[in-house]
Amino acid sequence: MQNKQFIYPSKLQPGDKVAVLSPSAGLPEIFPEVFDLGLQRLREQFELVPVEYPGTRKMNTSPEERARDIMAAFADSEIKAVICSIGGDDQIKVLKYLDAEVLRTYPKPFLGYSDATNLHMYLWNQGIVSYYGGAIMTQFARYHAMDDYTVESLRRALFLDGEVEILPAPEWSDENYPWNEPEKLRLRVPMFTNPGWKWHNAGRVIEGPAWGGCLEIVDYQLRAHRYLQPLERYKDCVLFLETSEEMPSSAYVYDVFVGLGERGLLQQFSALLVGRPKAWEFNQKLSAEQKEVYKREQEEAILKALREYHPSIPVVFNMDFGHTDPQFMVPSGGHIRIDGIEKRVFVRY
Repeated sequence: MQNKQFIYPSKLQPGDKVAVLSPSAGLPEIFPEVFDLGLQRLREQFELVPVEYPGTRKMNTSPEERARDIMAAFADSEIKAVICSIGGDDQIKVLKYLDAEVLRTYPKPFLGYSDATNLHMYLWNQGIVSYYGGAIMTQFARYHAMDDYTVESLRRALFLDGEVEILPAPEWSDENYPWNEPEKLRLRVPMFTNPGWKWHNAGRVIEGPAWGGCLEIVDYQLRAHRYLQPLERYKDCVLFLETSEEMPSSAYVYDVFVGLGERGLLQQFSALLVGRPKAWEFNQKLSAEQKEVYKREQEEAILKALREYHPSIPVVFNMDFGHTDPQFMVPSGGHIRIDGIEKRVFVRY
């Protein structure tokens, strides 16, 4: 299969049924109020009908159980898309129980991020475009209201075809709602003015299919080396990466990039898009100054690795995807055009 032979699954219509699954953690069981708000938004703002499966609201399901839910959702002709409830940390264990032929026969839009990187990569290997972002308990269940920027991107991913320019969000946040303190759920999280994206090695136009996701899950994939494709499959693709709420150190980020470089994988990509790092969590409440240091150190670690393995690659830092809000949906396997001359980014949904 050549790089550019990716299938865009059919778009949805209002009234369609959508599978809501927990292929990673079953947090809807622990935080049903948050999950139910996300389902309500799916119904009211997007006019879609959520369909739950046996493991959707169940913690500690086995990888086999989660795989059965995934396969049942994809094989059901009435289900027009599949959306993750939330992420987790062990979805890679599910992949060996999937039936690739069924997924290729019944392609449909898949949304999720973080640990869902695993399933995005599995679908990528089958030549199916999926959409990195938009989990029910995070983006849909933003308590005060969904972010307009996220809503617009979700609508494009779910309902609309064609290329669109991605612009920086007007404001952003990396701080969370305290799900275990219901009295605080309806407070606004602090939002910060977006200074824009940061370009490195700009000056030419690059285009190709996207591959990537959460850096820590990419690291899982590198270590397992079970689902990676031959290096030539990634030639001239656009790499997109971001880090999670675990807030990995700059040394760890550098090490993962070294792994990509030593494998010869990093050198295959024609451009790199980097999501804005999440630099706040309940157990690491960094100040504004500390956040800037964290982000700068991560950027420097990435640039250090790139100087060693791929010094000419164009990079766009601090983009609005991943573990900060709002998000644009990154079309994994979908076409991305990066105009480094005009400093503009376009994606095909």
